[in-house]
Amino acid sequence: MNSPYNVIIRPIVTERSYDLMDANKYTFEVAPDAPKEEIKDAVEKVFGVHVTKVNTLWMKPKAKRVRYQRGLTRTWKKAVVTLAEGDTIEIFGDQSTSA
Repeated sequence: MNSPYNVIIRPIVTERSYDLMDANKYTFEVAPDAPKEEIKDAVEKVFGVHVTKVNTLWMKPKAKRVRYQRGLTRTWKKAVVTLAEGDTIEIFGDQSTSA
């Protein structure tokens, strides 16, 4: 079993993932070889919350071009983690201060 910090690579912060946070669902990029049980254990250990469901999906590469060079983005694994009622994860820290 990998360390929890090796399973969870980074949180995914997009408009869609931000909207899912209202439904108590959080999105992470995870290690490609991590099964759902390991992802659940890692999120529970790192953030101290109770996970009720884990959905995983593979993000397929997209065609990109830099000047005349064509290529593909990388393939990576994404996990959408549903937390128990009352549990939250503070990804941005304190947002009460305004810039």
